[in-house]
Amino acid sequence: MSWMKWLPWRYLVKRVAHRHGFLDPIALLGKLHSFAQPSEVGEPIELLRAGVVFHARGLINSRVIQHNLDWVWPYWVERQFDPEDIAFIPRAFSITHINLSNRNWTAIGQPDVDELPVVDPRGLLTPFHDGWSLDAWLLADDGRCLLLSRCKTARQRQELEGGPCVVTESELDGLALTSRSRVVVENGRAVCEMVVKARAETSGSLVISLRPANPEGISFINKVRLSEQRDAWTVDGKQAVFFSRPAERHHVSNYREGDVRIHLQDKEDQSEGQCDVGMVTAAALFRVEAGEESELRLRVPLQDESAPVIRSDGWAAALHGHARLECPDENWQFLYDAALNSLVLHSPEDVYPGPYTYKRFWFRDAAFIIHALLCAGLTDRAERALYQFPARQLKNGYFRSQEGEWDANGEVLWILRRFHELTGRPLHREWQEPVRKGARWIENKRLSENIEGPHAGLLPAGFSAEHLGPNDYYYWDDFWGIAGLKAAESLFAPIDRETSEHFGAGAQEFSQTVDRSLATCEQRLKRPGMPASPYRRLDAGAIGSLAMGYPTQLCEPDDPRLLDCAEFLLEKCFVKGAFYQDMIHSGLNAYLTLHVAQVLLRAGDARFLDLVDAVAGLASPTGQWPEAIHPATEGGCMGDGHHVWASAEWVLMVRNCFVREEGDRLILGAGIPPRWLEQDKPIRFGPAPTSFGSVSVTITPRPGAAPEVTWEGNWHDSEPAIEVRLPETRA
Repeated sequence: MSWMKWLPWRYLVKRVAHRHGFLDPIALLGKLHSFAQPSEVGEPIELLRAGVVFHARGLINSRVIQHNLDWVWPYWVERQFDPEDIAFIPRAFSITHINLSNRNWTAIGQPDVDELPVVDPRGLLTPFHDGWSLDAWLLADDGRCLLLSRCKTARQRQELEGGPCVVTESELDGLALTSRSRVVVENGRAVCEMVVKARAETSGSLVISLRPANPEGISFINKVRLSEQRDAWTVDGKQAVFFSRPAERHHVSNYREGDVRIHLQDKEDQSEGQCDVGMVTAAALFRVEAGEESELRLRVPLQDESAPVIRSDGWAAALHGHARLECPDENWQFLYDAALNSLVLHSPEDVYPGPYTYKRFWFRDAAFIIHALLCAGLTDRAERALYQFPARQLKNGYFRSQEGEWDANGEVLWILRRFHELTGRPLHREWQEPVRKGARWIENKRLSENIEGPHAGLLPAGFSAEHLGPNDYYYWDDFWGIAGLKAAESLFAPIDRETSEHFGAGAQEFSQTVDRSLATCEQRLKRPGMPASPYRRLDAGAIGSLAMGYPTQLCEPDDPRLLDCAEFLLEKCFVKGAFYQDMIHSGLNAYLTLHVAQVLLRAGDARFLDLVDAVAGLASPTGQWPEAIHPATEGGCMGDGHHVWASAEWVLMVRNCFVREEGDRLILGAGIPPRWLEQDKPIRFGPAPTSFGSVSVTITPRPGAAPEVTWEGNWHDSEPAIEVRLPETRA
């Protein structure tokens, strides 16, 4: 309110803080901001809001978990709180307890359905976003109990036939459990299904337990009720879990009475439970006879009757016409197919970079994910996502997903250009004004050329990609700004020559400005490598400056600034063969490792393959990557446990290994691993959209002779210049 500015609120806050023995929060924030470049926007409010929610849960975790370690907790808790486990994290001065060592989960679902259940590494199923979970145990009559979250070893895989299905298997002392979790279509509605099979050498009970927790921590349950037929739960009066047969025994517990696990042998049976603090646990028990397999099916409806009817053949339709990979490397093949499934799952209309922590929209992630959709031939899905963009553009032309990120406009215009290049279509009429306004925003946002300092003429200091560091004049933003203006030039070239030339001239002038700024860095650092900003030393944040080479291709593949930057990163910022981002992420990054690999591939540097293989080795058994990977546990340590930007980069990496554009020509086969050519099975990829049209590539290895490379194109115009660059094989 306007009158607030007249109140001496800063003085009041300071006085109250001192009276109660606290540091002055305003002075402290001022000190924090002094470590960043002056900026019109601090940390984006969206990230602050998300951080508050994240740590609020962590605060609840700290109040509940460590005082109740006799409960059965999710896998990450069992490991992170175990002092004998490599994932152990001390808690002494940690205000919040957060999953920092095993942030891994796998999304399951149906195409174009927004609900994305997740499964953790031990089969814990969380049907609803940020909600409660379902766990399966096996209790023998002699008291032995198989608890998957406490098993040091288990087998997990993802099956893709007919849509993603996560299978988890574990055995211990004659007890065996297998769960299969997926989302199926029943009567036109999405239903989360979990099929559990149990086998024991002695008689016992299969236990299905309702858990007030998930892969992030506590998720409250206040009330649960068992149906009169004993074949369903109602959770908090709204969500339902159906069993394929009635429960023979049923127990519930609350926070004061402890976990329901300690009540499994109770003689008294309860049909409902309630907990004022939201820590209801429940267990439905089903008889298992000695030596016989017992199967139980759980169903959790994800949609009500008002939801649109969905297709029963959704996966076949969603993947129709996609670029197929056929290669002799089973791991690469599986990771490619799993990545395609991830892209489809996370693009119900908008695109999401994850099913849980990142189930929201950013232009940055969207640009890369949509690019992967386009390059994989999923054009309609990509176009639908692009049509969600204009509603997020402000009147001044800014494509805003969160304030202070000055790369967004360039990324939007660049991906629009790629869409029109890959489809061969002219710029849609309804897109002309958003593109014009978006390009003008870039021009207007730039700083004056007349100010002192190497940031003159660049985009302002901003938060940009959070892993580059505090607010600064990031070259990442500038490279995307240039790419955006060049995209506007290209998009308007066939329809408005004057506007096209205007934006083309703007791109050239902006590029020259950045070159002058980079020259000051070269003089200061005594090497051509590009730091994150004009005022930074070379550090891990320099990963952002690789955008000049990948994916924007603003420079030649052998640009010394680009290659020296990559060399610095390879020498100083790699751990276990992968890029280690020591700022914010503090983990190994699959998608950023692949950015370096793409730069090396363009330059014809064979070391790219070591990086790609390292990323393949870091994938989970279900074919996913968390955003950042703990160097010791190799579990997730930051971000979403199923990171779709990483999936997108794997698709783009495979595609560019087979076919990529370089100027006015196509390069075929430059990234094919030499080991693939030492066997005799054909290798295929396609049809793959390119800026010249779609192409299918077939490589026929002939051990002892040169491989044969053939292609079939459906060109927008005439066939482009094509260069085959297969790697050399061993003699």
